Amino acid sequence: MAEILVLGAGLTGLATATLLARDGHDVTVVERDQAPAPVPEQAWDGWQRQGVNQFRLPHFMLPRWWAVVRDELPGVTEALLAAGALRCNLLELLPETRRGAVRPDDERFDTVTARRPVLEAVLSAAAESAGVTVRRGVAVTGLTTDGRGGVPHVTGVLTAAGRPIRADLVVDCGGGRSALPAWLVAAGAQPPVEEREPCGFVYYGRHFRGELPALRTNLLQAHDSMGVLTLPGDNGTWSVVLVTHARDKAMRALRDPACWDRALALYPYAAEWADGEPITGVDVMAGIEDRYRRLAVDGAPVATGVVMVGDAWACTNPSVGRGAAIGLLHARLLRDTLREVDPAEHDKLARRFDEVTARVMEPMYRATIWLDRHRLAELEADLAGLPYRPDDPRWGASKALFAASLHDPDLTRAYSALSSFIAGPDEVFATPGVRERVVTLGGGAPQYPLPGPTRVELLSTMDPGAAADSRG
Repeated sequence: MAEILVLGAGLTGLATATLLARDGHDVTVVERDQAPAPVPEQAWDGWQRQGVNQFRLPHFMLPRWWAVVRDELPGVTEALLAAGALRCNLLELLPETRRGAVRPDDERFDTVTARRPVLEAVLSAAAESAGVTVRRGVAVTGLTTDGRGGVPHVTGVLTAAGRPIRADLVVDCGGGRSALPAWLVAAGAQPPVEEREPCGFVYYGRHFRGELPALRTNLLQAHDSMGVLTLPGDNGTWSVVLVTHARDKAMRALRDPACWDRALALYPYAAEWADGEPITGVDVMAGIEDRYRRLAVDGAPVATGVVMVGDAWACTNPSVGRGAAIGLLHARLLRDTLREVDPAEHDKLARRFDEVTARVMEPMYRATIWLDRHRLAELEADLAGLPYRPDDPRWGASKALFAASLHDPDLTRAYSALSSFIAGPDEVFATPGVRERVVTLGGGAPQYPLPGPTRVELLSTMDPGAAADSRG
């Protein structure tokens, strides 16, 4: 068993710490933000986390995340429900006319979800119950190493208070803005592999309270120039997010709640989600990057004694909601790797975790980036008034699958499995008969099969003067 130091008390950091502590490791979490985690009932109104820019922005936990929580963190299940988290089934929420009768295997679409502060308060309490020491108000400024030369071996971290913290293994769960690559270079390591590009989306979100509206289609709707997210939450709350291209200047008017309301009213499958009591204004999130890091170059570790998990390793567009699930799956992979490799075998552990991360986790990241790039290009074509017809046949197949899912209960389940992150495209399209039915039912569908406005109609409603410059 090892002394493990986890950097960051977000969702992934707390889950990672809990999994490792339950395996017998001595785990400490350090978090820059000072405010202690409150009881869940006070988390939304009374907790500020300045170090997490999306802390009070909309969140939703996919069935893939919930399946791992249910299997690996059973105490969290009861705590979330006691805190008012919503238990739901994403397929059963859809109209019966689309999904047909409920089937025995539809339980794979079960999930439990809540707003981010509530989730984090529950996970913080679970971590401490598992024996994790959570130290808040600790700012990490660098790394300590054994000083032997060659590939640095990390032995702990330096803090702003001037006190080092020793560890057998440092686990970076500091999110997409993690400074670990710079710390490693400062410690004499070769720069880690890093890929980064602008995510390109802007998110305009609001939270509401009241009687939860009916879900008339999947959580994420794609429309001309706009995506619409309708996300159930805890304790009678929900959120709605309008997603646009960062270059679409005309959409910046959505910062105004009145304009935001007028825009949402144009989407028949989402309009009633504004009927509750608003509990926030319009929160805007922009400037997000898709980023991937790897602590090995040509298979050789740049350092030992340190690993990256979750968003610190790779982060993507939040509108598809995969970040928490990927982080938890990655945390479980680290737990399992430490069952096979003694943390004292520094080089072996670094190589093994890099290898399994590349084999198991990286395809999930690449698939999400593929989706991001195509959707961003589609929105850019909408901005130019052009149809989007890429050469990539997989994009056409994914669009046809969604259109076909509106008319076939089996394909509704196939598409829901993709959007719930419980199956990949290869698995879905390998099912006998799926390709043929997708071509028959969705091959000739319009680019945007759900009812909604054209770009000109949208801009005219938002601002009557904007339609004259709809390409702005």
